[in-house]
Amino acid sequence: MCGLAGFVDFASRVDDPASALVAMARRLVHRGPDDEGISFDAATRTGLAFRRLSVLDLSPAGHQPMRSASGRFEIAFNGEVYNHDDIRGEIRGEIRGEIRGEIRTGASAGAANFRGHSDTETMLAAFEAFGVEAAIERFRGMFAFAVLDRRDRVLWLVRDRFGVKPMHYGWTGGAEVAASIRRAPSVDHAGGADSTAASLHLAVPPGAGLAFASEIKALRALPTMRLSVDRGALTLFMRHGYVPGPLSIHPEVRKLRPGHLLRVDLDARTAEERCWWHSRDLVRAGRAAPFAGSDGDAVDAVAAALDESVRLRMLADVPLGAFLSGGIDSTAVVASMQAQSPRPVRTFTIGFGAQEFDEAPYARAVARHLGTEHTEVYVTGEEALATVPQLADTWDEPFADSSQIPTLLVSRIARRSVTVALSGDGGDELFGGYYRYAWTSAIAARTRLLPPPARAAVAMLLRATPRRALNAVGTALARVLPARVAIDRAGDRAHKLAGILRHSDPWTIYLGLVATIADAPALVLGGSEPVTALTDPAQRADELDLETRMMQADIASYLVDDILVKVDRASMATSLEAREPLLDHRLAELAFRLPLAMKIRGGERKWVLRRTVERRVPRALLDRPKMGFGVPLAQWLRGPLRGWAEALLAEDRTRAAGHLNPERVRAIWRRTVDPASSSSGYQAWNLLMFESWRERWGH
Repeated sequence: MCGLAGFVDFASRVDDPASALVAMARRLVHRGPDDEGISFDAATRTGLAFRRLSVLDLSPAGHQPMRSASGRFEIAFNGEVYNHDDIRGEIRGEIRGEIRGEIRTGASAGAANFRGHSDTETMLAAFEAFGVEAAIERFRGMFAFAVLDRRDRVLWLVRDRFGVKPMHYGWTGGAEVAASIRRAPSVDHAGGADSTAASLHLAVPPGAGLAFASEIKALRALPTMRLSVDRGALTLFMRHGYVPGPLSIHPEVRKLRPGHLLRVDLDARTAEERCWWHSRDLVRAGRAAPFAGSDGDAVDAVAAALDESVRLRMLADVPLGAFLSGGIDSTAVVASMQAQSPRPVRTFTIGFGAQEFDEAPYARAVARHLGTEHTEVYVTGEEALATVPQLADTWDEPFADSSQIPTLLVSRIARRSVTVALSGDGGDELFGGYYRYAWTSAIAARTRLLPPPARAAVAMLLRATPRRALNAVGTALARVLPARVAIDRAGDRAHKLAGILRHSDPWTIYLGLVATIADAPALVLGGSEPVTALTDPAQRADELDLETRMMQADIASYLVDDILVKVDRASMATSLEAREPLLDHRLAELAFRLPLAMKIRGGERKWVLRRTVERRVPRALLDRPKMGFGVPLAQWLRGPLRGWAEALLAEDRTRAAGHLNPERVRAIWRRTVDPASSSSGYQAWNLLMFESWRERWGH
């Protein structure tokens, strides 16, 4: 795992390219503490900067930026290509065939003269053998990279299928450039609902340059990069607690979307962003080739695919472990690791004193059964609160998933012992794990039966019941009810339900369930909501069943822009590489071939994955309600964080900044701190994460 950055200085405005590249790299030291490299190609005015966290091939042969054997390609690469040994074999085989005159691939014999055993070197050889676009189709893993083709004078920026690794890009030059980017449509919308090859064409504005980086903070190191706040992106942030791609909080910067690439013609000074893989097509392909086996066959297939994915992700030249919460997803990963490991796997969990947030006992029981070398650390409220001032620096655009705090803490704990940690992210989206998948249709059916006055009465009743009381009841019932019917944070979910009872359309209900602040446009001055993966029909497979549509929408939005951003920034802040075996694209292809009844059955979510895990872990250890990896946010905001929050949300400060409606900000804050209120604190956390970000970065 590493960090990359670079630029194309079309207008020759960077006086000292080497110094600029070093400055960009130094902003990413946390992503790569082991080595640094820069390269500047004077012919194309293109620079690459890199910080390395050594994981595979610890020798100097793994140094980046790295050139291909012929010198044609040069790459800065963040991530892992797990099947690179297979690709090396394919390259060698094609070269041998070319020498015998059997095939003609364009591969050169020099491409097979590998100097080391890094996946980076394999990627470069694949570009020479197959071309960039054909090569990436072969890559199995997580990756974001910039590769310069010196012969064709083209720069490629590429991001992996699920967007595990980040890539930002933007034009330097100020407000006039920002305006051109704001007018740019989303890639998929531009091409229509059925076009996976839809393209976004951009001409380089006069006087502008292109800059790119793993994190926005590296872009800030360029003196020619001037950043402002995008009101549309801010509105979406207030709704969701994250900024959906391809937007960033800055109109001057775009996120390269999952499964997309940017091809920059350095002579024509044009850029084309296009899709090479899309979750919409993943689910459609699954429906077109459904799994035909029995329940037992499905469990066998999932178990085999999971084991293969985990095996690939256990390859490392450094110490390796796993995050373990005791939930289905992390348990599935750790159980597979331990079954394939000759020694106890190192597992890591953190615990909190508040019982409704404490997963440590569940993780401890699973670790004991599997025989892992388990590290369990209980953190105090003071230790957790101490991370709050660091959040705006770690997530360098507003980000308000409060589970960012325990994720950062568990990453720090793991990094004391290992350099790589596997996680269970992605299981909910692939196998139907979120409550909303099972509930949305049921809510829609019941609300259609109720006249509007009855809906209003039910909503009022739900709001009138203290959230904390319902949470406590839910926690107590979870101890005696089966996991498929027990509900964690029952009060939070009941109050969310109260806000969406006025709707009867299932997709509108889903949008309400995934929103934190439903009236976000009224909160942001001049606010509006650009089209996102959730609201653009071109990015969805609306002809499929509702549950599958929600899973695909979550892959294209919540997974990439919340969950994976959270894990990437938290782990990288501690120089820890996180790997996600459940987000192997071949496992995902299998998951979406399975009929829905193998995922959600009789109210039980992730049915087939549970049956897979139960082959190695007793059901009694897994039969518990789903828990969020959260913190007692409302309690903190009413107590030790109150002074900090009051200062950030002061009315005169909010009014002077001119981004948010001061009256609405104060109304949210009053509800949060009112002892009689049932506020969860999530809406206030959105406000605070924006204001703390604005304070840190000078906006």
